[in-house]
Amino acid sequence: MAGKILREDIDEVRSRANIEEIVGQHVTLKSAGVGSLKGLCPFHDEKTPSFHVRPQAGFFHCFGCGEGGDVITFVEKINHLTFAEAVEQLAAQTGVTLRYEEGSTPTNAIEPGTRQRLVAANRAAEAFYRSQLTSPEAAAARQFLGQRAFDRQVAERFGIGYAPKGWDNLARHLRSLGYTESELTDSGLCTPGKRGVYDRFRGRLIWPIRDITGVTVGFGARKLYDDDEGPKYLNTPETVLYKKNQVLYGLDLAKKAIASTHQIVVVEGYTDVMAAQLAGVETAVATCGTAFGEGHVRIARRLIGDSADPAAGVLLRSGGARGGEVVFTFDGDAAGQKAALRAFGEDQHFAAQTFVAVSQGGMDPCELRLARGDEAVKALVAGRKPLFEFVIRNALKNVDLSTAEGRVNGLRAAAPVVAGIRDRALRSEYTRSLAGWLGMREAEVAGAVRAAGRRGIGPNGERAGVPGAAEAASVSEARRRAIEADPLLRLQRQTLEVALQLPQLAAQAGVDNWTRELFDLPSYRAVFDAIMAAGGYAKYTEIAREISAAHPGLPEAERERQALQQWGAQVREFTPQIIDSLLTELAVAPLPVSAKNDDVAGQINYGAGVLRSAGEMSFNRRLADLRSRQRRMALDDPEYRQVFTQIVELETQRRQLFHHDR
Repeated sequence: MAGKILREDIDEVRSRANIEEIVGQHVTLKSAGVGSLKGLCPFHDEKTPSFHVRPQAGFFHCFGCGEGGDVITFVEKINHLTFAEAVEQLAAQTGVTLRYEEGSTPTNAIEPGTRQRLVAANRAAEAFYRSQLTSPEAAAARQFLGQRAFDRQVAERFGIGYAPKGWDNLARHLRSLGYTESELTDSGLCTPGKRGVYDRFRGRLIWPIRDITGVTVGFGARKLYDDDEGPKYLNTPETVLYKKNQVLYGLDLAKKAIASTHQIVVVEGYTDVMAAQLAGVETAVATCGTAFGEGHVRIARRLIGDSADPAAGVLLRSGGARGGEVVFTFDGDAAGQKAALRAFGEDQHFAAQTFVAVSQGGMDPCELRLARGDEAVKALVAGRKPLFEFVIRNALKNVDLSTAEGRVNGLRAAAPVVAGIRDRALRSEYTRSLAGWLGMREAEVAGAVRAAGRRGIGPNGERAGVPGAAEAASVSEARRRAIEADPLLRLQRQTLEVALQLPQLAAQAGVDNWTRELFDLPSYRAVFDAIMAAGGYAKYTEIAREISAAHPGLPEAERERQALQQWGAQVREFTPQIIDSLLTELAVAPLPVSAKNDDVAGQINYGAGVLRSAGEMSFNRRLADLRSRQRRMALDDPEYRQVFTQIVELETQRRQLFHHDR
């Protein structure tokens, strides 16, 4: 009999555990009258708070979804624990020593494989990694940190460690502590192989990934050595504890600052979180190997407060924003544009609270701190722009507004974006702003915005006013004929067909280095975005290697089939529902081969040819953009030589990749 805790001890835990503090770790609570607090429910997505807590009584209840209970119930549900595990977790936090009925023992002493055992395994692994950071072998890890101005105290603050190069250093250590091989694999710390389990992370710098309560649920690892053929960054796989769409790195350290300032700053990586927090941006967090998605939006909503306030996002004299704010920082306009458009298509109540900060020098917060100091990082965040303004200005960035033709093209590019703003007052204000940026009459701009709205076209060609709505999922016959008649569109469609069906070829072709600008149709760009959001072809390669390691004798064809199915499922998870049909259409479209080559080899040859052509087109477009930029620059412009050098380098790469046999 396991986990039969004495009733009086349960009552003691319930009494000592402060429900306001426990719930407040997950939800920003505000006064809702005498003795009552409210916030956005953590158990369902909502915009207006319906989740109430009454600390005095020790109960919570959501009037939206009906969830309710006491502090133990809350911990059970929020952390997906059993009742006994929730009591044990709260007992550890409140200092209560639990006693068990005769013949019964604590859950973690008798039930291997439970969530609490996996938590303990992660805790032991973190301690092991941290102890290895001072070893002679970890010199490269210490050098990596030192080059980024992170000293030993910083490493300790963020719990950074080192995974030794050996195949089973961690596995042997954890087995000596009594953990089973199934627990090591269930926790994601180890991978099964022919001769038992082996360490997932080897020869890497390690960051513990903690949930909002500070419990280590997974790890992020960066490779340090040139002979490491794995991806640059490798995270814990999905486990009972670790759900990448539900965690934000650094949130455990940032949550108090987020709750007090009602601001959350989203950066791109682990070192950026460290640099930003050390520079004084204490609200910095990052996603873990995935795009900022719906799960992260829910976390942000709960922490920064109500997003249904009509004035949410309005900048105040204090420098903050009414209703709180989410600030995305990026190291380049392309990344900023992609994420901003994704946010634009999400719930626009949330978009009104969203800001974008992009370093003009293309530096991320870590680089910015090294080059210009802490104040530059804080200035980056302080100089944020509202999401809507950022998206509109990005629609104008590639047109020459000094010419009449450029201004007209700019209006055509930006009017659909403004038309896509659902809030009528905001749409009107941005119409006026757009007229000023273009230097055109407001009436003319307003007419173009109305026309775009009537045509149902919004940003990226999506239907105006419908968040996340892309163009028709499956291309109509007329559209398909138009695509077939256009050589560039036909090549782009063929490229996506090959990229989805033959990912091993796409990995070899370096498709991960391409950009969405290769594709002209918004729907094609959305498919490419989904591929990249799922981890791209590095993720496919990782999956294939994991399958090979787990099943060494598996035939290559079967391994590729399993890898493709797993990878394809992940891509589909990142695909907006409106283009799901297009994705499957591309994924099953027959790949043409010649009559003489109607087998797999023929498909490989065809696919390689398509990707080669698309790769060359990608180079050509990048070169065209650079040449256009160069033509607009004066000879004495400081950046002229830099652009010229980039053109020469790209030309050389193109000749080496595509013309070496000519």
